[in-house]
Amino acid sequence: MEKIRGFEVAKGFEDKDIHLPVRKTKYSAGYDIEAAEDCIVPSLKMGMKPTLIKTGLKAYMGEDEVLCLYNRSSNPGKKGLILANSVGIIDKDYYGNPDNDGHIMFAFFNIKEEDIKINKGDCIGQGIFEKFLIADNDDAQGERLGGFGSTSK
Repeated sequence: MEKIRGFEVAKGFEDKDIHLPVRKTKYSAGYDIEAAEDCIVPSLKMGMKPTLIKTGLKAYMGEDEVLCLYNRSSNPGKKGLILANSVGIIDKDYYGNPDNDGHIMFAFFNIKEEDIKINKGDCIGQGIFEKFLIADNDDAQGERLGGFGSTSK
């Protein structure tokens, strides 16, 4: 079978019982993504960095595609979790990068007063594969050399 787009377990997580994302209904746009391990998302304090929740996953896709990471609709109200970047963007060239093999993580802030525990296997968000367009005068020639947050470096 030709690989067009999908998910794989990232290096270092092969023996961690990682579940590949699934859509729960035939008309769902998003693939539900689980936490790869237990973790705590501390209550937000001014100046703190977001908590990165590991998924143990990487994603492959076509040249004109992107994987967008979205929060679960229930997370802000029930758990106080909001995505630090509103929407996470996973580019095609993030897959298999030398820094972290393309390991996907969700960056969360917790707006509740108490710390929130995320358990391994909890659904933390969803991923939607989307097509994108290139502008007429585009001449991007750079190549990704790193992992999380490396696009402009």
